[in-house]
Amino acid sequence: MIWISVARPGRTHDNTAARQDHVLAHLRAAGLGALADLGFRGLDNDVRDPVIVTGFHASRTHKLIAGQREANRVLAVGRAPVDHGFAHLKNWRILTKLRTDPAQATRLLRALLVLTNLEVNR
Repeated sequence: MIWISVARPGRTHDNTAARQDHVLAHLRAAGLGALADLGFRGLDNDVRDPVIVTGFHASRTHKLIAGQREANRVLAVGRAPVDHGFAHLKNWRILTKLRTDPAQATRLLRALLVLTNLEVNR
């Protein structure tokens, strides 16, 4: 993990937070892309040059075909290191009981990110 956004209430949707932080613009400016979970569907609607890649969504009426299931599997493999990064951050027990001002939470999370990266890269 290299960056943590400003802390927001848990009710904030992923797309809303990404729009407020201008994530698409930052990724485009850096020439980067991102593999994202289904919470980010609809954020990047640029079909010709997508920056955010999400999986396919199944429903009761719309079953995924074999190619879509395989694409979701490949995406999950690519996202695994991100999920491991979140898991490392969640090892800090203070986060389970954190009830504070979002500005203080942001500083705490960024400090924990530094400590986590030092611990993981030892």
